[in-house]
Amino acid sequence: MVGTLANTLAIVAGSSIGILFKKNLPEKYETICFQAIGLFTFLLGVKMSLGISAPLLVVLSLIVGGLTGVKIRLGDRTAQLGNWIKTITRSRNDRFTEGLVTGFLLFCMGSMSIVGAIEEGFGKTSDLLLTKSVMDFFSSIMLASALGVGVMFSALTLLMFQGGITLAVSLIGKNIPAEIINEISVVGGIILIGLGFNLLKINKINIINLLPALLFICLFMWMKLQWFCV
Repeated sequence: MVGTLANTLAIVAGSSIGILFKKNLPEKYETICFQAIGLFTFLLGVKMSLGISAPLLVVLSLIVGGLTGVKIRLGDRTAQLGNWIKTITRSRNDRFTEGLVTGFLLFCMGSMSIVGAIEEGFGKTSDLLLTKSVMDFFSSIMLASALGVGVMFSALTLLMFQGGITLAVSLIGKNIPAEIINEISVVGGIILIGLGFNLLKINKINIINLLPALLFICLFMWMKLQWFCV
């Protein structure tokens, strides 16, 4: 898990720099940083989603995943968790939870995060996650300068997310089909497009409720490969 640990430390370091900038950052500069991040997130999501090869399953995953997220009140529970962390850390940042959630989505929804964690799980190279660490370092500076300390705590969610994938793959001990990885990336890209809308204040989408779609696309793609590729 060298790559994931490096990625976590990079976000903590970048966020620390961003928080220092935020203290002396005029509102007009904070606004333009926020808009830049929103545009980048939107473009990244579009790029990832263009690789779609199973549109019906992707749509079905988003619908079923969204309904599941609403049913289990995932968005509300995430907000409660963010507020709890904010309380125990005695943070006075009004955008703590927003920074935590935005950081998690931006740092963890990309294909580099998923593929890199899988490569580490197979005991292969950590180069992909090390490259991602450099990118996330600079991204976290901008994000933390706009949203504050919550971005730093998103490093913990990245550690659990990427580390969990690495651990699961190492235990499963078999290759994951490229088709499944591709469609996970597509769903993650669509979620990032929604996050971009939120950051640009175009529309308010409860992105967290869509996260179960990542599990459902794995299930649906596995069923497709089992039933139609025998």
